[in-house]
Formats: sequence, C-alpha cells, structure tokens
Amino acid sequence: MGSSSETGGAWSVMEDVSLCEYWLHTSHDPVTGNEMKFCHMWKRIHQDFCERMIGSTRTDQALSSRWKILTKELSKWRDALAKAMDNHRSGENLTNEIIQAQMFFGATGQGKKSFNHMHCWEVVKNCKKFQIIPMGPTVVLNETSLHETPASDSPMDSPMSQDSPIEKEPRPIGRKAAKAKRGSNATKNSSKYLEELSKLQAMRIEMDMKQQEHDMAIDVENAKEREYVRQQREYARQEREYARQEKIENKDRETMAMDTTHMSPETKQYWKLE
Repeated sequence: MGSSSETGGAWSVMEDVSLCEYWLHTSHDPVTGNEMKFCHMWKRIHQDFCERMIGSTRTDQALSSRWKILTKELSKWRDALAKAMDNHRSGENLTNEIIQAQMFFGATGQGKKSFNHMHCWEVVKNCKKFQIIPMGPTVVLNETSLHETPASDSPMDSPMSQDSPIEKEPRPIGRKAAKAKRGSNATKNSSKYLEELSKLQAMRIEMDMKQQEHDMAIDVENAKEREYVRQQREYARQEREYARQEKIENKDRETMAMDTTHMSPETKQYWKLE
C-alpha cells in the first residue's frame, strides 16, 4: 500500500464518514448488494465517494485499504462496548458505559489506545456486521446485601422468648450464606479493580496529553530554527550576489580607465571592444 502522500494524504472525519455511508448503502443494497462482485462494489463506492468529495484523488484501492483499517477499529469497539454492557453496574449511565468501553478498547494492547471514530460508529452500528452480541448474562453490581434478615413479625416471638436469659447460639453459616458472602467479596473486588483500572486509564490519558503538548512545543521550536536557518542562507546568498556584482562593476571601471595610448593597434581594438 502506498504512502499517505501517494494516496491523498491523511484521512479527514468527513472522508471516513462518507466511506462508511457509501459502503453501507452499496453492500446492503436489497437488489444488487448480494450479487455484486468485490471489485465492482468498490468501483461503485468510489464513484459515489468522488461525487460527494469533489476534487478527491483517492482511488478505489485506497478506499478499500482504508475500509480494512476502519473495520478493524470498529470491530474492536463493538467488542469493547459489548463487554462494557455486560459489566454494567446499577446506577450507571451511558457515559460510564462509554468510559468503560474505552478502557477495554485500550487494554487490548493492539493499535490505538482510544477509539476515535465515533462518527463512523453512528453510521454502521445498526448493520448486521457490527451488531453488538451479548457476551454473557448481565452482571448488576450494587451495594445492597444479597441476603437481608427482615424484622420478624411472627406470632411465635412471644415476650417469654424475648426476655429469656438463655442466650441463643448463632446459627451456623449454611452453604447458601457462604456462597452469598463469597459473591459479595467478588463484587467488591471487581468494583475495586474497575476503579483502579479507571485511575490508570485517566493517568495514561493525562500522560498522553502532556506528551502531545511536549511534541507540539518541540515542533514549534524546530519550525523556528528552520526559519532562522533559511533566513541566514538567504542573507548569505544576497551577500554573495552583492559581492559578484561589485566585482563586475570594479572590472568594468578598470576596463574603462585603461590607458591605450602606448598599445599596438590590435591591442587598442581589443580594449575598445571590451
């Protein structure tokens, strides 16, 4: 695949969204979508793309290559969203779900650290290729105890039993109670893990932003240095040009001031021509 300069430069958000829209429209055409050959499909997508993006130099091969990249990112985002939805906790909203999905997306360790194609996702999220498939039963995490002992209203609780000096022995923990306790501990550990993961993600985002600011400052300094070097070279070129013109003028003055009275006729003719 060629470089970005050969294929039209970096892709804009408008180009990516248009590519997704025309891919969806062409590949899901109820009449020709299933019968169209791969090469013909991309020629048609390229034709529609160029009609919208007037003056674009993208080829159908460039569109196909870009779609492979977008498909990989969109598929990873679909899986991250599905995982976040399965891990949804009580009281959370869509924003918390998106934050968790971004953490799962960055935790894959492949490609970009965060998902930056939300506009494209809004275009393709309802098509069959990118539909979110639940990964397991919904896990609802909350702070309510799984087993609470309600206040007893039984008529068997007589004043005799309440005032009895005999202390009742604690009921041994049964299998269900022990299982509930383990589940409560697992819930707390999961909540703590997600909070730590969220903190790490926030720290990583902050470090990335600082690194970007540092890189931008370096780029500005480099641009200033390049401009200074260019100005110095231009100044040196002008100095050389001035010295050359001065040398030519001095030679002309010496030629015009040449005394030809003592010269032979041939030499006089040469200096007259000069």
